[in-house]
Amino acid sequence: QVQLVESGGGLVQAGGSLTLSCAASGSIFSVSTMGWYRQAPGSQRDTVATITRGGRTNYVDSVKGRFTISRDNAKGTVSLQMNSLKPEDTAVYYCYAVAYGRDYWGQGTQVTVSS
Repeated sequence: QVQLVESGGGLVQAGGSLTLSCAASGSIFSVSTMGWYRQAPGSQRDTVATITRGGRTNYVDSVKGRFTISRDNAKGTVSLQMNSLKPEDTAVYYCYAVAYGRDYWGQGTQVTVSS
């Protein structure tokens, strides 16, 4: 079992920055891929960025060059540094982890970008 707790959401003006953090607990050494998804009102939950245990990253095109995902395997944490935020980045952001072939999700943290 893996538990995920996010922190760091909030309200920011367009062009600003936020850092989201996620701490995993439980069987953290079984975690392979970690990542961040987001869900805007009326939309489906979509991938933002993922990172493998070895550090390989993937980003959705809309955030490339603005967001950076990183992780600390020993601590079981994953972070998302978000720069040059846009109103369209407004969503609930969810931390995600895969362990033993199962998906785990955090409770979500709201990010609101005002224009």
